[in-house]
Amino acid sequence: MMKLQYKFRWFLLLGILAACSAASAQEVILVANKGLQVTAISAADLRAIFLGTKTRFSDGSHAVPVTLKGGPVHEVFLRHYIGQSPDEFRAQWRKTVFTGQGAVLKAFDSESALLQYVAATPGALGYVSRFSPSDDVKPLPTSK
Repeated sequence: MMKLQYKFRWFLLLGILAACSAASAQEVILVANKGLQVTAISAADLRAIFLGTKTRFSDGSHAVPVTLKGGPVHEVFLRHYIGQSPDEFRAQWRKTVFTGQGAVLKAFDSESALLQYVAATPGALGYVSRFSPSDDVKPLPTSK
């Protein structure tokens, strides 16, 4: 019986590690409305825009950040670009909204819905795992 419990725990640990490595291997592509004149965004500006401390791009145009509601792409984006867990990000935005310093971010259930919104909204900025030229958005690389 002890051997069975040990094997179960071992397989459970392996499963958790595999899920974590799959999530961290997830590619995230920043996408913006095609009308945006900015061709790259600094990591600091990206973080500030998604945390609500900055509302404009470097060229002065209005920034409209949008997110996914959850999932591996959302988690990787938050950890890699914003430096927060989903819970930390949600708590930070609740505080921002509660204090009147910002409005709730638009969040989408699917990447396709996010892409449609970004394509139709001037200044919109989001992230996906992949897109095609037919999605009518442009990739926005980060610069250091």
